[in-house]
Amino acid sequence: MKKFINEADDVVDEAMEGFTACYGNYYEKHPEVNAVILKEPRKDKVALVIGGGSGHEPMFNGFVGEGLGDAAACGNVFASPDPGTIYETALAVESGKGVLFVYGNYAGDNLNFDMAEELLEDEGIESAHVRVWDDCASAPKERLTDRRGIAGDLFVIKIAGAACDRGMELAEAVKVAERARDNVRSIGVATTPGQIPGLDKPTFEIADDEMEYGMGIHGERGIERTKMKPADEIVEYLYNNIKSDMELSKGDEVCVLVNGLGSTTVLEMSIAYRKLKALLDADGIAVHDADVNSYCTCQEMGGFSISLLKLDDTLRELYDMPCYCPYYAKKGK
Repeated sequence: MKKFINEADDVVDEAMEGFTACYGNYYEKHPEVNAVILKEPRKDKVALVIGGGSGHEPMFNGFVGEGLGDAAACGNVFASPDPGTIYETALAVESGKGVLFVYGNYAGDNLNFDMAEELLEDEGIESAHVRVWDDCASAPKERLTDRRGIAGDLFVIKIAGAACDRGMELAEAVKVAERARDNVRSIGVATTPGQIPGLDKPTFEIADDEMEYGMGIHGERGIERTKMKPADEIVEYLYNNIKSDMELSKGDEVCVLVNGLGSTTVLEMSIAYRKLKALLDADGIAVHDADVNSYCTCQEMGGFSISLLKLDDTLRELYDMPCYCPYYAKKGK
């Protein structure tokens, strides 16, 4: 498999060096671990630390910014950051108000972030976490906490970042981040696999004329493999799964993300959003905000996911707070 790399063991280190060099006006790399840190974060507030495995760029390091994460702890490709990395990342941005961790609900992340919290507790630093479990294809509703975190992470990071920047205490910030998490649902479809740098084979195999609903962002098994279908049929299937799972009804208001998994074009995703908007309009569901982009990827995996955040007054107010992400919009020097 072709990759623009040097040595497989150096991929994450070199990528982090390049990322922070490119956006050096805004970010710095932690001197000891693979973490991206905002150069001038607000002090005297709860620090928001996000993170997870590399290979999903721009998630997570691309969402360090004002009103977003103060730092991102980055693991190896598709692997959780180790407890030491998470701990050191938190120490670098903690300013006396505690640390809130937001990350996807995976066994490795859960274990390592929990261990890092124990290390912080030993230092007398208060911390808490919100695990995102938005992938409604990965477990039934009665096992909600077994679900994976996918592109819905972005909505929870946005709400959590706004809560922290507003000056909420840690317990209050946790509550609103959990409210966002509990009102986000996502589901995706995959057509081609991603490739982990250094491996000879892709993460899964699928025929050229097939696709799989509900596949995870590491190639985890989905809920149904079928022949390729027209975009409108795919979107309707995905939307109906989300609608029934989160009990959307007429008069609700949502934020929408159509997220590419790595190789799907904006042209294709725009076609998908066209159908999704028509379905939302037909059901009387208002779109407060929408985005079509590749935010939570799986290397060059083909496919896309749909995420909906159902708003209430609190979530809407926090969502509308300004944020600034240097990765997407440079201010200049």
